[in-house]
Amino acid sequence: MTYAQQHRAFIKGYHLAFNIHGRKKDWQVIFDLWYAAACNGHKSAQFYLATLYDDGKGIPRNIPEAFNWYMKAAEQGHMESMFNIGFFYYNGEVVAQDFKTAVRWYTRSAIKGDFMAQHALGICYFLGHGVKKNDKNAVFWYRKAARGSHLSAIYNLGLCYKYGDGVKQSDRWAKHYFEKAAEKGHKRSLEQLRRNYNK
Repeated sequence: MTYAQQHRAFIKGYHLAFNIHGRKKDWQVIFDLWYAAACNGHKSAQFYLATLYDDGKGIPRNIPEAFNWYMKAAEQGHMESMFNIGFFYYNGEVVAQDFKTAVRWYTRSAIKGDFMAQHALGICYFLGHGVKKNDKNAVFWYRKAARGSHLSAIYNLGLCYKYGDGVKQSDRWAKHYFEKAAEKGHKRSLEQLRRNYNK
């Protein structure tokens, strides 16, 4: 299968999965299209095939198989797949828990711009999981994730300012970040405002 053929199969599956409205999706057909492209090395097809195994759409749910396909895509530099592999290692799902390996995959994904990976990397630096604890590095990655409107990252920035972790303590900036997350429905930020900032 040429790359053009792989890509056509992937795009057709993507169209059937996400662009068809008003009728039941045929996940078996979508699976077959993505499987054909994935087996021939198409990294986006490998990622989406992994999500089908992850969610049990078109085939029985199979988390180890999802991991295998995420890994194939991650090894080709697929951003979301690299985050997912980091998540598997961080939580010890399918593979033995390994914070250092998780950080390595999170970092690769975060550098490419994945907001979830940036937030996860911030947590690793804050807790010292897989890396030496470094609050300033945690803040650095929280800020990057916050720019992508990652609500937990915005909340965590608020906490950093509240307690002076990695930044100069500032109630004004803490309130700013809690308000920013609360406006989008983040419950813990709203609770911080109610308890500590008279809102």
